[in-house]
Amino acid sequence: MRKRNKDSIAIITLGCAKNTVDSEVLMGQIDANNLRLSARPDDANIVIINTCGFIDAAKEESINTILEASELRKNGSIQKLYVAGCLSERYMDELKVELPEVDRFFGVTDFKNIIEELGGNYKHDLLGERHLTTPSYSAYLKISEGCDNPCSFCAIPLMRGRHISKPLEQIVHEAKFLSNLGTKELVIIGQDTTYYGLDRYGKRNLAELLGFLSDIEGIEWIRLMYAYPTHFPLDVLDVMNERANICAYLDIPIQHIDDAVLKSMRRGMTRRTTEKLIEHIRERVPNITLRTTLITGYPNETEAAFETMYNFVEATEFDRLGVFTYSIEDHTTAFILNDPIPSEVKEERREALMGLQTDISTRKNFAKIGSTQRILLERIEGEYAVGRSEADAPEVDGEVLVPLGAFPFHPLLGTFQAVTISEANEFDLIGTNPR
Repeated sequence: MRKRNKDSIAIITLGCAKNTVDSEVLMGQIDANNLRLSARPDDANIVIINTCGFIDAAKEESINTILEASELRKNGSIQKLYVAGCLSERYMDELKVELPEVDRFFGVTDFKNIIEELGGNYKHDLLGERHLTTPSYSAYLKISEGCDNPCSFCAIPLMRGRHISKPLEQIVHEAKFLSNLGTKELVIIGQDTTYYGLDRYGKRNLAELLGFLSDIEGIEWIRLMYAYPTHFPLDVLDVMNERANICAYLDIPIQHIDDAVLKSMRRGMTRRTTEKLIEHIRERVPNITLRTTLITGYPNETEAAFETMYNFVEATEFDRLGVFTYSIEDHTTAFILNDPIPSEVKEERREALMGLQTDISTRKNFAKIGSTQRILLERIEGEYAVGRSEADAPEVDGEVLVPLGAFPFHPLLGTFQAVTISEANEFDLIGTNPR
């Protein structure tokens, strides 16, 4: 058995990039208090699990992780076990009863109480300083917390609360801190990034924020994720065109396209307004990479409604596409609709959409053969250096592989290289002639 370091603290992070940032902020507080932080849970005797509670699969992963750690707590392998994050926020009372081995449960961003439980003092003067767990050259930048959208299927407001925009100056300060660490790519995240500023400044000023961020020395890519389509601020497209370091990339989750489903989902959009927005975005930024997510098996999704969505995906040809199956969530407005569509039907529909998207992605990737792509090198894997292009977000999109033999030098990770695309498959590209 591996010997654990006394009073060493490890954080296990589950779920999305927002949770990653939360854990990094907490780690920054741990560092600032001169507490011992371990990168390996099996080296630590104090474990904090930052849970996800978004959909059934995420809840199951969180519960299983807690149960595994609980066994370690019971047999004395670890001294303390704490649970935080979305699942803890939402089901704290039930978890306390079911998991007495856990020493204490905390809410989503209850950093102050966690630090005090660990014997430290919360440092209010840490504004954006955090302990990066991603490679230093690419970092997530969370610009807001919570969500005000009334989507019927979504429990995020129940876990994360109302939308709160960070002060613009604080975000810029954090981005400069990241740049000083060597960050070259900022991935902008939040529950709803396009809402940014409305609560704090009385207007959606995401475009203004992006302009300030693009002025920061050393930042070469700024990538926008989680852009809610309703009331999309079109001036974002202008700044995307004007600033070379703002990626022509947009993650805009539309979830469905059938009008009856959209109405029940309370998305605030119709098929026509969604199609017009996509058309407008592509007209204003012709080279843009569009990513979206969809849901199959929502309670009132008929076969005809699914066919409408399938035909829409076929016609629209998104560059990137993710599909989730519907997960019924307690206390959401869709809960009263029950969950009438069998799981196998949901999965069949998901597979049909992903099969269609595979054909679209293959066709789009083959069209890039012969082009020159600027890529950010991220790792060495076997005989290849692996990186991403401007069209690829970390963790969710494709990659560009370059044979190590093509380099006249040992490839330096975290640097940009221009490569010629020589081969392609459904998701990834092969590049040569790095320079």
